[in-house]
Order: sequence, then C-alpha cells, then structure tokens
Amino acid sequence: MHYRLYKPEDFEALYAIEEACFVPPFTFGRRYMRWLVSAPNAATWIAEDLQAMAGFAIVEWTPATNGIGAYIQTIEVAPGYRGQGVGRMLLQCVESSAREAIAQVLWLHVEDANTTAIRLYESSGFRPAGNAEDYYAPGRHALIYRKEMQD
Repeated sequence: MHYRLYKPEDFEALYAIEEACFVPPFTFGRRYMRWLVSAPNAATWIAEDLQAMAGFAIVEWTPATNGIGAYIQTIEVAPGYRGQGVGRMLLQCVESSAREAIAQVLWLHVEDANTTAIRLYESSGFRPAGNAEDYYAPGRHALIYRKEMQD
C-alpha cells in the first residue's frame, strides 16, 4: 500500500469511496468535499495499491484559544480494504500533518456504535473528551475524542 497527499485528479475515486462508505443524507456533498480537499488549512491523504484507491483521510487545522487545533474530518476505507491496517496508516498520516501544522491537539467525532473506529482511536492514544447527542441524526450519537500532540 502506498500513502500520499491528494491530487485534484483523485477526486472521482475519492468521492466513490465516500459514496461506498456512507449513504445520503450522511455523505459529504460534492461541493463541500471539493472545498475540503483543496482547503489551504487541510491535508488529504490517499491510500492506494496498484489496482485502486483504498481509502483517504482529511484533517484540517484552525487557530484555537491555546494555539492551533486540528480536526479529523473523516477517515474512510473502501469495503474491500478494511481490516488490513489502511485506516491505522491513514490516521498516522493525518497525525503527521497535524504535527507539521504545529497543532497542539487533534480531535474528532466518531459514532458511538462504530466500535472498530473507537478501538483504533483509543489504541492510537486518543482519549474520550465528551459526547454529542443526535450528532449524526436523531438517535445517532457521537463520541468526541482528542489527543494531545507532543513531540
């Protein structure tokens, strides 16, 4: 598997993974996704093998009261590539981008029923920082996780 930063010609394959991972109304819209992957304060990482794009991850950073905060917008792995460590490597890539942006904290939302993602985040040093009721939809709650970024 090869990991690299996003290029504009990746968009259609990237968005196909978005549509494979989420169903409306839970998908990011095309316009928003195009904006997000090209934002100057964000990094989009691509995982690919010789056959296809296997997944992607997007992190963005913004000034916060105590420095710079980075937020993981999404980590998505195509169904045929799950369970092979792609998500873990994409998480390491976005952490690297957050460190380069000199972020003091990296945080995210994860659906409380997504036990696979929760295990990944906890095993990578993320700690619970709260919850958000009905974050994704009525009855679909999010847990908030954060990780202090230290050298």
